[in-house]
Amino acid sequence: MEPEILELESFLPYRLYRLADTVSREFSRIYKERHGLTRPEWRTLSGLGQRGTMTATELGEQSAMHKTKVSRAVAELERRRWLTRMPDENDRRVEHLTLTKAGLAAYREMVPLAKAFERELLARLRAEERMAIVKGVAALELALERK
Repeated sequence: MEPEILELESFLPYRLYRLADTVSREFSRIYKERHGLTRPEWRTLSGLGQRGTMTATELGEQSAMHKTKVSRAVAELERRRWLTRMPDENDRRVEHLTLTKAGLAAYREMVPLAKAFERELLARLRAEERMAIVKGVAALELALERK
């Protein structure tokens, strides 16, 4: 009896990873060209732009990034003077990160570009395919939250 073989090309986790990576790389061209940002830097900028103030731990959880990547991204955005760090009053090991005016301006410039990218990406699909992918992703996220 031959051992069972896993065909990666039809394995859903692999397909989702490849799809997410491809979409992320395509979008990364926009913020890399515009601001020279890496993916972790973009995720940090957008997380802070959306939420206002966060800790590095919160950023890592929100963006699913390892703490090393968050740390490097924070250091680079701080070097650019796009974010500031404020020590926590109760725990000096914790810092609250906030975008500066320059960081917020960069984020606000990128928001319409990100939304346009999403619209153009979804426009490649028929209406029923768009609906199916939005519902399918939401259902999978919900199912994984319940586990």
